[in-house]
Amino acid sequence: MSAEIFKSLRLLEKERGISMDFMLEKINKAIVAACKNNYDGNEEVIVSIDEEKSLFKVELLKTVVKKVEIPGKEISLTEAKKINKKAKLGEQVGIVLDTKDFGRIAAQTARNIIRQGIKDGEKSLITKEFQNKLNQIVSALIERIDSKTGAFTLRIGKAESTLPKNEQIGNEKVKEGDHLKVYVSDVKSSEKGPKIMISRTNSNFVKKLFESEIPEIAEGIIEIKSVSREAGSRSKVALVSNNPKVDAIGSCIGSHGTRLNAIIEELGGEKIDLVEYSEDPAKYIAAALAPAHVINVEFNEEETSNTCKVTVPDNQLSLAIGNKGQNVRLAARLTGYKIDIHPESGFYGEA
Repeated sequence: MSAEIFKSLRLLEKERGISMDFMLEKINKAIVAACKNNYDGNEEVIVSIDEEKSLFKVELLKTVVKKVEIPGKEISLTEAKKINKKAKLGEQVGIVLDTKDFGRIAAQTARNIIRQGIKDGEKSLITKEFQNKLNQIVSALIERIDSKTGAFTLRIGKAESTLPKNEQIGNEKVKEGDHLKVYVSDVKSSEKGPKIMISRTNSNFVKKLFESEIPEIAEGIIEIKSVSREAGSRSKVALVSNNPKVDAIGSCIGSHGTRLNAIIEELGGEKIDLVEYSEDPAKYIAAALAPAHVINVEFNEEETSNTCKVTVPDNQLSLAIGNKGQNVRLAARLTGYKIDIHPESGFYGEA
């Protein structure tokens, strides 16, 4: 029995990375608790472990008395002298539990501890695995779709996570068994195991898709300066090339639009505006308001807040503002400026 336990512990340490010393300490404590339950509350137990010989030795300490009233805690002087000839009343003697008494307790205890150790070890390994995938995109298998809430239950390796409706892109047309890319936004530890927070609406999801699809971004030749997004509808991505020979926007679009279309397809048809970043705020803001044409960008030097007034042709006002203010809203988030738009004719409207 002991050899079997030690064999299991060594295998557990090798395959799961769970320390044998840690497990033996747990087993030690569990054996003491088991003896307490089986021997009238007696927890005065000495557990000796010999790893080299793969042996457990358990001694239950009992007090020597004239008349035994609590068998689990007491022993008669006559019986005590069979163990130790010098035994005296009031002293304690150690009784080695034989296989019949101890084997069942130790074996069951070890099995339970090993099972729990495997669970704890797997939780720890999964947590470490996903901490390494934090702020990255992973592929997940859709196991269930909740018909009431619309939430997806996803299998990511050995872990399970939930993609709630508000983290999905519009009305995702998927079914159980499909694979889906998700962004790992956070990993938290809990008693039930790691809690993996995932999203498809996070702006960083778009950023990571660009990194995965466009080698020049992954290599640092092209840099993404900022992303603003309204998931399922539209995103603006500010780009800059660190190599004057490389066109940032052209590289991201790709031959016949293949690179950008692959990202758009993953986002369920979400529109993407590629914006050329500039250190000149006026140029940057004008580029961010595309597809509208900008005549002028003015800054109030007396104001400390990032506010600007943008002039556009009269026939471009609606385009600059966008449907329900989306274009100017995304441009403002992208650049970090509050943008007030008015037409060339002089009519002033704040957006």
